[in-house]
Amino acid sequence: MTPNHLSRARINGILLAHEDEALSVEELRQRACSELLRQAAMQAGLLAEDDPAPAGGAMSEAASAAVEALLDRELAVPEPSEEACRRHHAAQSGRYAVGERIQVRHVLFAVTPGVDVNALRQRAEGCLLDVRCAAADGEDRFAMAAAATSNCPSGADGGALGWLTSDDCAPEFARELFGKPEVGVLPRLVHSRFGLHVVEVLAREPGRVPAFETVKSAVAQALRQQTFTTALRQYLQWLAGQARIEGVDLEASATPLVQ
Repeated sequence: MTPNHLSRARINGILLAHEDEALSVEELRQRACSELLRQAAMQAGLLAEDDPAPAGGAMSEAASAAVEALLDRELAVPEPSEEACRRHHAAQSGRYAVGERIQVRHVLFAVTPGVDVNALRQRAEGCLLDVRCAAADGEDRFAMAAAATSNCPSGADGGALGWLTSDDCAPEFARELFGKPEVGVLPRLVHSRFGLHVVEVLAREPGRVPAFETVKSAVAQALRQQTFTTALRQYLQWLAGQARIEGVDLEASATPLVQ
């Protein structure tokens, strides 16, 4: 994100970032969503009008509490029925497996301060296309790509991460890999807090799927989170429609960016 663009990013006139900050597009969208909620809390009378604008993206303690109160009031998250939980468990049983292991290698394109995220994504997509379309010429194109371009130390070993369990990975990385049948180079980039990954699953060892009663509470929590995510996305879209937004594209985000 260029400094000039950051200086134009505002929600109802409130600046989202300073020129000396290096933010990715996703980080700027997250700040925009947070500011929409902070201002909505003010309008709802849950936060003082003189609450200071976030410094470096960090809300005041009062603003954080007010946003929580706002979401509790505005977002309806009904308790999932047992029938819905059972259907979800039957359809997504793999995600609750215990002891699943996968053998993985990857090429990491790290998101670092000041990096051009769009250019980085183009490089990652080019790498993904290259390793998926590599001819069967005896060369290990994946290992070559990892050695040449990966920002992970595993690049020196062809990108090999060895055998992993879900506990060995960042949660967002694990969600993309575990509980699925895919083997081979994944047809999509995997996003994590570290950056963009081109991933190849070399082998899988399936885990044991516990009985529904054993994981009932986890299933219910997963469904509550899905409902909350959908409600939050819709609420943010409504708030964005009422606001004056400059220098940031919220429509391009497929998921809520507020943490």
